[in-house]
Parts: sequence; structure tokens; C-alpha cells
Amino acid sequence: MTEIPIYQVDAFTSALFSGNPAAICPLKQWLPDDQLQAIAAENNLSETAYFVRDGERYHLRWFTPGCEVDLCGHATLASAYVLFNELGENGDLLRFQTKSGELLVKRHGDLLALNFPARPPSAVPANAGLVEALSGKPQEVLGARDYLVRYGTEDEVRALNPNMEALKQIDRFAVIVTARGTDCDFVSRFFAPAKGVPEDPVTGSAHCTLIPYWAEKLGKTTLHARQVGRRGGELFCKLNGDRVEMAGHAALFLRGTIQL
Repeated sequence: MTEIPIYQVDAFTSALFSGNPAAICPLKQWLPDDQLQAIAAENNLSETAYFVRDGERYHLRWFTPGCEVDLCGHATLASAYVLFNELGENGDLLRFQTKSGELLVKRHGDLLALNFPARPPSAVPANAGLVEALSGKPQEVLGARDYLVRYGTEDEVRALNPNMEALKQIDRFAVIVTARGTDCDFVSRFFAPAKGVPEDPVTGSAHCTLIPYWAEKLGKTTLHARQVGRRGGELFCKLNGDRVEMAGHAALFLRGTIQL
């Protein structure tokens, strides 16, 4: 029998039962991909992250219940939290090698800051069923990896009740909806039902697109963001050229062991 440690961490929040929960599994060596995917499906969280140490850095991978993804912010932050707070990692900088290149996480007191590649959106023709699936009256539709759909107010974003079956047919990885915030610079929600994540509570990868978009719209590079789904979360953001920084807190929910 093989025993795999597992931690569940709520990311981008300082309080349990909010933010985005991620399962984190430190490994001594990689398991077969089908086992990694099966564990993620069994966990049934938006992301399960696995990492293996390689010298002074870690190789990091992320899985939804349905597939492996190329970038995930909240599970990276949760992985850093586990390394710093549960596994005794020294120093204040972690280096992760991933499908999106090298990602850095710096510790600033009790804040963890992710350094990710920016994915600025550009004008794209919208999928014919996108607006109907989302409902409401968006003011702008752009695209990067995901669709970025801007609404006029925070209340509109909060009130959206998308048709998830229709969103599964959309021709991009996921859909981000956003608007100016009432007590922050901007708010957002994130839908990826075709990838096994109907609505993600707090989405770091989405902010790779949101930060450059709102930095240009608002004329500033330091931004305060909230993701406003049912659980909600908070991010402290910066645009640094072609990189974005997202800082947040995290809270440990459980420690356990998987038996294979």
C-alpha cells in the first residue's frame, strides 16, 4: 500500500469556508497520470495540485476533476502555504517549474505573492451562444485563453445565473465575467463547466487576464480585486510589464493521508 499525504487549503482568504479550496499532495516521485487524475476526481475540488522536489525548485502540476490544466493560481498559492507552514521550507521564495514555465511565490509576512505571466485579452468574435448562456447585457467581449466578458455593474455580475450546459459548448477554456467593484477596483466570476468546474470560487489564472485589462482601463498598476461567487475571495494585484503579481492569504482546513 502506498500512502500519499494530502492537505486541503482555502486560498485567497484568511478565514476557513471561504476562498478557493485546493487539495495539495506532496510526492517523492510522480505517480502515473491516470492515478493523478483519479485522485483529483475523487477529491472533487476545482483543483488538486501535486509537486515533486528537484534540487532548489519544485515541479508542480494541477488537475481539475476532469483534466490537467496549464495554469492555476489558487492551488499554487496553497502549495506554497503547505511548503512554508507544514513542511518547513526555509526562506521566503519558492520556485515552481510548470507547464506555464517558472512561477515564483514570495512570502511577505502572512501574505503569499504569486508571480505569473500576463495574458492580456484582445478583441475576438464572440461565440454565438456565449451571451445567451450568460444572460444579462454585457458591455464588452474579449478573449485570451478564456473569454473575458465585462458588465456595467458589480450587481449584474453577482446576479448572473449562467446556463452551464450551454457554457459547455463555448469554444474557449472558460469564461470570466467582470465589472468595476463597489469597494475594490474590480470584481469577477469564473465558469469552466466543460472542464469539470461549473464555477471556480477564486481563480488566479483568470487574473492573468483581468489584471492587464483593468490596469489599462483604470490607468494604474496596483489593483485590489474580489471574486464574488458564493464563497468569495480577495486578491492584491500588480501589473509588472508582461508579468502579474497576485497576493493573498490562505487557511489550512485538513491534513490527511491517501491510501493507494
